[in-house]
Amino acid sequence: MQNVDDYLAEILAAIRPLAPRELGLEDADGGVLAEDITAQWPLPPFDNSAMDGYAVRAADIAAATTAAPVTLPVAGEIAAGDTSDHQVAPGSCLRIMTGAPMPAGADAVVPVELTDGGTAQVAIGQAVAAGESVRRAGGDAAPGDALLAAGIRLGPAPLGLLAAAGRASVLARPRPRVTVFSTGNELAAPGTPITRGRIWESNSFMLASAARQAGAVAYRQPSVPDDPGHALAVLQDAAGRADLLVTSGGVSMGGEHDVVKAALEKLGTVRFRKVAMQPGMPQGFGMVGTASTPILTLPGNPVSAYVSFQLFVRPALRALQGTASGHQRTARAVLTAPVRSPRDKRSFLRGVLADDGTEITPLSGQASHQLATLARANALIVVPEQVTGMQEGDAAEVICLDD
Repeated sequence: MQNVDDYLAEILAAIRPLAPRELGLEDADGGVLAEDITAQWPLPPFDNSAMDGYAVRAADIAAATTAAPVTLPVAGEIAAGDTSDHQVAPGSCLRIMTGAPMPAGADAVVPVELTDGGTAQVAIGQAVAAGESVRRAGGDAAPGDALLAAGIRLGPAPLGLLAAAGRASVLARPRPRVTVFSTGNELAAPGTPITRGRIWESNSFMLASAARQAGAVAYRQPSVPDDPGHALAVLQDAAGRADLLVTSGGVSMGGEHDVVKAALEKLGTVRFRKVAMQPGMPQGFGMVGTASTPILTLPGNPVSAYVSFQLFVRPALRALQGTASGHQRTARAVLTAPVRSPRDKRSFLRGVLADDGTEITPLSGQASHQLATLARANALIVVPEQVTGMQEGDAAEVICLDD
């Protein structure tokens, strides 16, 4: 059997990152930036008010107190978006809204809360220093300042910054397109009647969701029956529209209905193997179609498929975007109960990691078909190959599933 780490290294060595392309900001969401971004203009582009209040000369209200407020005439109002030229004469002020450009002559803003809110004249009950509640041009970034570095994943804050800097598009590696499907004559669509010997298909829903959570654009195909010709047609069609294919089922060792294996013999160069892990021993990886689309064939048991996704598919998605490989966040936590593991296999046991991350409680029901246990878990307990058991109080590596 192949070692887990060696198998992952083989996958990552074979995958080539997607080519960067110019993407609009909405399409770039979830992508990986492929260029360094510098400010072309000052941010903000002009001095503006940080508060609703009154633009003043600070010297005019230096003596203001609650007991002895300073009263100034209000010469007008400046709203956000106002492009007119305004000026504050000595001994007067202008009412100003948040984000409105500062008028000439004013050097501070008095928040409306420190005044009586007057419109023709205003009583100001507290002195403010020059620069108070003023956002200076270039105070966030000056022209030429570095804003974002290539290699970061584009999410809410980076996209907001790009928009604020005036960028409508960027060079980025897009989110990978993943097509997921399951095989088996026993599978029925959820919501349809089933008879003895059939089950509702769940893997494609679970794996497509996991792919989206990992940052991919996921497409879920209807389940494929145990027909190599049908499976071949689905694979050929999907290979031309996806950056990664993920299948579940049809890859057991020696099974008579291993349709994925049979189909892939005619379509690509996929090698099937046993990986020293539990659950998830039967695995396959290779390239298919004229575009050499990578494909990962996962076991059909639901928990085996999910664990395999976390260990192998998630890092493959990162590799497609040219980012550091790795599965979800790991930690060390103390076991609250003993666990067992087969010799010479790395086990991934479902557990509940405490909110403070210090303890991990193994769940009962660790069979590879038991989805109910998986749904309660927020972490996987890793038991190394050379270890057959761990005791309560032992520290274990855990893979967090809530990222």
